[in-house]
Amino acid sequence: MRYAEAGYNLEIDLATGNIERVETDPKMTRLHLGGLGTSVKIHWDRVSAETQPFDPENLLIFSTGLFNGTPVFSSNRSVVTFLSPQSGLLAYPMMGGFFSAELKYAGYDKVIFVNKSPTWVYLWINNDKVEIRDATHLQGKGALEVQDLIREELNEPRAQIAAIGLAGENRVFTASIEQSRSSASRLGGGAVMGDKRIKAIAVRGTKDVNIARPAEFMEEMNGVTEYINFRNANPIPDVPTILSGIGSPQEMVHTDEKWHTESFAWGNARVRRKDFWTKENEENWTKTQLAAVERFVSCFNCPQHCGALVSHNNGPRYMMKCFGKLTYCLGAYVDDLGFNFRILQRATEYGVDSFSTPQILAFAVELYEAGILTDKDFEGCPSDKEGRFFWLLDRVVRREGIGDILADGVYYAARKIGNGAEAYDHNTIKKHEQLPLKLGMLDPLYFLMYSTNEKISITQIEGQWPQTPFPTLEQREAFVKDWPQLPDEKFKKYLLDWEMRGEMANPYYPTPQISAEIVDWMEMLHNIDDATGICCGMSSFCLKPPYHIHNYPKLISAATGMDIDEAELKKIANRNRNLHRALNNRKGMTRADEKPPADHWKKRYPELEEELLSTYYKFKGWNHDGIPTREKLEELDLAYVADDLEQRGILKNGQH
Repeated sequence: MRYAEAGYNLEIDLATGNIERVETDPKMTRLHLGGLGTSVKIHWDRVSAETQPFDPENLLIFSTGLFNGTPVFSSNRSVVTFLSPQSGLLAYPMMGGFFSAELKYAGYDKVIFVNKSPTWVYLWINNDKVEIRDATHLQGKGALEVQDLIREELNEPRAQIAAIGLAGENRVFTASIEQSRSSASRLGGGAVMGDKRIKAIAVRGTKDVNIARPAEFMEEMNGVTEYINFRNANPIPDVPTILSGIGSPQEMVHTDEKWHTESFAWGNARVRRKDFWTKENEENWTKTQLAAVERFVSCFNCPQHCGALVSHNNGPRYMMKCFGKLTYCLGAYVDDLGFNFRILQRATEYGVDSFSTPQILAFAVELYEAGILTDKDFEGCPSDKEGRFFWLLDRVVRREGIGDILADGVYYAARKIGNGAEAYDHNTIKKHEQLPLKLGMLDPLYFLMYSTNEKISITQIEGQWPQTPFPTLEQREAFVKDWPQLPDEKFKKYLLDWEMRGEMANPYYPTPQISAEIVDWMEMLHNIDDATGICCGMSSFCLKPPYHIHNYPKLISAATGMDIDEAELKKIANRNRNLHRALNNRKGMTRADEKPPADHWKKRYPELEEELLSTYYKFKGWNHDGIPTREKLEELDLAYVADDLEQRGILKNGQH
């Protein structure tokens, strides 16, 4: 019997219509756990370095995590992996909701799509019965609308459905995959899904998921429950509201947006409006948000209420999630939060990433105002800020006129438009739009996270460590006093020494070595979350979370029957990280790609940045170009990866 996992993957050949239920190798669970870890291994084994994102051979994998479907709180993340049309690298956006648990209950750990369908289809998984069904009648329907239509067609209101809208059908590079109250948004998974002509995946499952040692498992979960209750009753003091609790994050519960609206950049990631959060704006935004929220919602088996069912002015209902609440206001320089509720409803139906898309629209407006785009490009466009954004969104999603160029994202659009447009591409890393966060002083931790992580999206990289130092020693001492999540006590001293100004402040502190250690710790937790299917809002993203390196091994051991200690779990996380790194190296990624935009911080230190990269690479066991050395790969049981990289001339003489 397999414990925690189902033990089977579902293989779908869209070209032939062949459907196969494939038993998985338990050894892969021991080596990579599941979720992102085993998905990366499949991509490494089966997708050649020469494969391009829109080639039939590009795999599209929907994966559960090891804990999905178990009683582990907040184990609800589905990981979607594919070669990204934006970056050309292996992407892994995640979505919450109920899809992953339903897939596990149907008896599958993953759904693996290969090749392309000749016509539009959707997949219906009902336990052992799996069908590829015609979806031509759903073409052109919205990502939310199609979910309701499929449930009605199947006469199964409990089916969980992941679907694309017009953006995915038209292969917009920022197309998302929408599902329940969540979405897999970053790096174009919806475009790959559309390229394969998959309109949706519907799943209903009623099978059991077995736990190896239930009594031991529930004892550990009782401790997690007690801590969650404690944290909900005792938010962390002296940090922004959004960081004080646990969740992913609970932006629909909170109405205080002073930190976001004054710290994040508006428009095309250019301007910070430090005086925005006036008493009048606070009252207006609070009133608008509270009026729009019909009820708060959770993902599968989660005690928090991070999302909300919203309807602005009795408009269409949809599930609001995370920072999408603000991004269109920021991009359009519109002070009315109601505008964001209205346009986000349309954008969610279209199925587009709510981080990248507003920046693309703002980029177009800025080019128009600079005279690089002309009246001909904007023919028929309203002159007001809100009208322009709605008009541009429609054009991008439909790939009409200038929207056809913008639909490939800022990086590619800037180079296609030319005439100086390249200068306005100033917030992309590895060709992907970043969170609009432009600050003054170089932050060594964020420099490394932005530059080097395979996620290429800061919200799935940061966490655990406070974003800024506490002003007083007393505050720092209070923070470190109760910090059982630390992997090593030395981190307490690092935080105690970290000051707002002076020699022990950014950019020279934390030092390159300390920065490498802190970033490695945060990455480790994210990798464990992504393999187990845990929401990062209950682990890697938040300060002092319920799950950490000390209780994860106990939960994994009790759930699976595999006895894994902290050292082995760290090795598994490191193995997964290095395999993913090597895969992207095989796709051409090197040190030259690992730099934030030139104006990401107003004050830059080129020599320090190079030292940060070199120190971090050395700490990780990578060579000067950011490629794992043979020694590191063999240490992680990845000698076959070193062989491949050497045969390709990517890794020379084991290192250089």
